[in-house]
Amino acid sequence: MATKRMNILVYSGNGSTVESVRHCLYSLRRLLSPTYAVITVSGNAIIKEPWTASCALLVFPGGADLGYCRTLNGEGNRRIRQYVERGGRYLGLCAGGYYGSKRCEFEVGNKTMEVVGNRELAFFPGTCRGCAFSGFIYHSEEGTRASQLRTSKVALSKGSVPDVFRSYYNGGGVFVDAPKYKSHGVEVLASFTEELDVDSGEGSASVVYCEIGDGAALLTSTHPEFAAVNLDPQVNVPGYDKIIKALKEDDQQRADFLKACLLKLGLQVNQEQTAAPSLSRLHLSSTEVSNTSVLVEALRDIITEQNGEEYIIDENDTFHLEKPSKWSLGSVTDTLQSKADEKHESQQDRSIGEPDMNIDYNKVVKRLLVHDKDLPDCKDTPYFNHHAYVANLKHYQNHSEGKCQTFGHVLLYGEVVTSTNTLLEKNTALLRRLPTGFTATATVQVAGRGRGTNVWVSPAGSLMFSTVIRHQMSLMAQAPVVFLQYLVALAIVEGVQTYDHGYHRIPVRLKWPNDIYASDPADPTAKTFVKIGGILVNSHYSDSEYLSVVGVGLNTTNASPTTSLNALNPPAPFTLEKLLARILTCFSALYERFTRTGFDKDFEDLYYKHWLHTEQIVTLDAEGGIRARLKGITTDWGLLKAEELGWEDRPTGRILTLQSDSNSFDFFKGLIKQKV
Repeated sequence: MATKRMNILVYSGNGSTVESVRHCLYSLRRLLSPTYAVITVSGNAIIKEPWTASCALLVFPGGADLGYCRTLNGEGNRRIRQYVERGGRYLGLCAGGYYGSKRCEFEVGNKTMEVVGNRELAFFPGTCRGCAFSGFIYHSEEGTRASQLRTSKVALSKGSVPDVFRSYYNGGGVFVDAPKYKSHGVEVLASFTEELDVDSGEGSASVVYCEIGDGAALLTSTHPEFAAVNLDPQVNVPGYDKIIKALKEDDQQRADFLKACLLKLGLQVNQEQTAAPSLSRLHLSSTEVSNTSVLVEALRDIITEQNGEEYIIDENDTFHLEKPSKWSLGSVTDTLQSKADEKHESQQDRSIGEPDMNIDYNKVVKRLLVHDKDLPDCKDTPYFNHHAYVANLKHYQNHSEGKCQTFGHVLLYGEVVTSTNTLLEKNTALLRRLPTGFTATATVQVAGRGRGTNVWVSPAGSLMFSTVIRHQMSLMAQAPVVFLQYLVALAIVEGVQTYDHGYHRIPVRLKWPNDIYASDPADPTAKTFVKIGGILVNSHYSDSEYLSVVGVGLNTTNASPTTSLNALNPPAPFTLEKLLARILTCFSALYERFTRTGFDKDFEDLYYKHWLHTEQIVTLDAEGGIRARLKGITTDWGLLKAEELGWEDRPTGRILTLQSDSNSFDFFKGLIKQKV
């Protein structure tokens, strides 16, 4: 089996700076989403977790490369080098450029700042020497300049490439004698046009591309990922405002150059930068309209009044409660918007038309429209038909065997939200007052969350939702909360295959512990599987119960980043409203039965019917690399059971158990690694 490389991993561990990581994330997401998931990765994850098979590009941002060395020298660098040699891609920006060279020479002769030494990755076979321009001071803009670069259109043959452009510079080096390494697979993509303050040997290379085995590394001295709009004009450095002005004038050329570099690395790049979307209103409704008012009354003790307006000010977000009658006033309401809203939303408003603008979405007040008279009109929510959702939910409930049908009755919907999981889980006061079955869904998420260090790409066309479960402590002996992830996985597969008549053959399967896979429609042999969905469960113990938020992301109508349900040749295309209703009714029936019977033999049989791992042989990294055959999961605490294999893969009789939250499973390599 094979997996698609869909992750762009940006190193955020020891040595990196917060600002450099943020610039990387925002610029790369705008150029590469939704084809790729642009996420951060820690040093421990690089050393311990199976990230290489799904990684399309590993990015090392600005910072201090000594920190990178301290964390990754040895095993970490060995894995990175091997990843690139086997077809991976590496992007090193400023400090990441020093780190990717065979030798680093930084501020030689300066006793307080000198850094000199060989580097293990050695993608560029020579020396990166800096600072190219004097004046650099750590954690300061003192040495910043808008450095002019001249590009090589011969080396950069794809995309719209500028002849020259100015790029943010602060402490980067020059790749010494770069043209001399042409026979080693080195190409100069851009060079400094100004006189340098260090000896650059032949040429003055500022950006190089290095062929490494079946892969490649691209190293830069400047920061083409830094957009001028994200730089602080209030920095108290003489002339800094002029630097920002110069960078703004060349921002389109900067973006074009960055696109060309990503194309050079073999990535699929958006022709137009994806603008940072503005958060939309949230719509609160219920299948029984009166229940919406009942819920609002249950929240009354956390609702505060400011200037006649109602707010819920919680740990992570602030919600402004509105009524449809008031909202219908349209622009008049916007004109009379409260001062609190204006203060928190000003940053979002300024971002319109600025595709690279960094937005702190947590500071944006979320407008919550309470529909206590009727369901939201299709004109108000054009991408989600509430009437179709409610009709399908009631239809499935009428034909369900389950007695408890509370899931999905109260719905929170937003066209563009931060994350449905974050809106519920990170706002504790709100969460503690929400009933079991309360569900949040969205068309687009701008800050989706995943398990551990992972995120799930959440473009329009994905079914994204989170639901609340209040799991009583008294149930734990028979029905442990850890099984929720397995129940949700079952509900997704069962929901897809019982969506309607003729859907029972849709090839979706379960990967332990909480991923959804499908047969790759591009593989006529049907032997290749790709990830189409993920599950995230967060639980908190409070007042004799576990407050759990179950989050789901499932590619339904969108083709990127892997494939979707509608690419699997269903009898008729899936719709998000109907599929959400079906999955929630399936989960409701499964959960109700689970609270009565626990994860019994019937549940086991159903789970194994859908999972990918029957009799799969794997390597257990934490057990010294022994081989084992997967036998299932334990019915008490949901642990993965593996039977140790000895000589010629004969069973030794030893059974090992593995926890889902402390092990990562590289299904395609058959490797289970312990997390740290």
